Formats: sequence, structure tokens, C-alpha cells
Amino acid sequence: MASAAGALADAADVLLLLLLAPLVLPEFRLNLLGKFVTYAIAALALDLIWGYSGLLSLGQGVFFGVGAYAMAMYMKLESSGDKLPDFMGWSGLKELPWFWAPFHSALFAIRDGRGAAMLLAGAIGYMVFRSRITGVYFSIITQALALIISILFIGQQPYTGGTNGITNLTTLFGMPLEATQHAARAVLISVLALVLVYVLCVWLTGSRFGRLLVALRDDETRVRFSGYDPGRVKLVVFVLAAGD
Repeated sequence: MASAAGALADAADVLLLLLLAPLVLPEFRLNLLGKFVTYAIAALALDLIWGYSGLLSLGQGVFFGVGAYAMAMYMKLESSGDKLPDFMGWSGLKELPWFWAPFHSALFAIRDGRGAAMLLAGAIGYMVFRSRITGVYFSIITQALALIISILFIGQQPYTGGTNGITNLTTLFGMPLEATQHAARAVLISVLALVLVYVLCVWLTGSRFGRLLVALRDDETRVRFSGYDPGRVKLVVFVLAAGD
């Protein structure tokens, strides 16, 4: 009990520092802090799937990247205004592709970017766990997934920006990115997202499902003989980690 209280106190101290940081840090440091907080969210997802479930996913960055790309698509359309994004014009496109059009909405980008990552994880996880692929073989498959997605995005220059990706982003929610107040707000939003994900992970790992994940990590065969389907449990945690 004492260790848990100490951990909560440490978490509260870190949260306080993160909330005070925008008041004292310059813009450059704020941008770095925002990136660190965002990567911390990805680290929580990796801890959930690897630390608690024993699934070493070498392609977890794919799901992180899919969500980030969805948001970048919205920001590119916002920055371009009524014009076609520059890389599309360079590649010979004359009109906006149909699947880009919904990303004029920030809500769609935030919601469906996360949804697309979870849908991709669900499709991959269903095929992998249904075949009872475990251990290093699972890791190799997720690593191959990262390579496949990378090649796919690079090869579709007119639609994704190719090796350059989506660049020259100037605004977010109508506010210039170089504005100092925007950097502070972005950090605060990132900190809020980190807190929500952290609370969700703490609740999840402390629940019966969390104990089942630990049991699955330690002895999958015993979990199966206890009447649970390890494949379904792995699929659920794989999809949840992708959504983080």
C-alpha cells in the first residue's frame, strides 16, 4: 500500500511539473516537451502489450504513425486552404482524392485516425492469434508489418508525400503553429491525453483483465486449460494498445 501511495505521489509531482512547464519554457523546449509527452503515450501502449502481456511488438510504431498521419492529413488540408496539397500537384494529380476529402474535419481525423489504427491491429491480430503464432514469430510478423507499411507509404507519392511525408504544415485548428501560445496549448492537450491514457492503463492492469494478461504472459498453456481463449485476450489487448 505504501509503495502504491508513493507511486501516486511521484506521478502527481510529474504531472505538476508538466503543467507548469509551459509557463517557463521557451517555444523550442515546449515543442520538444510535446514530443516527449506524445512518445510517453506510445510507451504506455508498448508497456501494456509487452510488459503485461508478453507480446513483443516490433511494429507498434505503425499504429502510432497511422494516427499521426491522419492528423497530418487534416493539418495539410487546413494549411492548403482551397488549393490542392503541394505534393499532389508535383505528382500530377488534378483533384483531391476521395479518401482525403473527409479529413477536412478535425473530428474525423482524430476519431477515425485512431479507429483506423485499431482496425488494422484487429485485422492483423485476428489472423496472427487465430493461428496461435507466439513468441519470436509474432515479433517477426510485426516487424514485417512495419516494413510493408513503410514501403506502401513511400511508394504512393501522389497520396502520401512519399519519402518526404506530409510537410509544410502551418496551422492547427486555425492557429499558426509558430505562435507561442499554440505551443503551450498543444503541450497541455498532450499532457491531458497522457493522463487519460495512464489512468486507463492503471485501471485496466488493476482489473481482472489485467491479472489475466499477467497470467497469459507467465503461462499461456495454464490460461488455456483454465477455460480462457488466449487468442481473444491477445487480440483485445493488441487492439487497445494500437488505439493508445
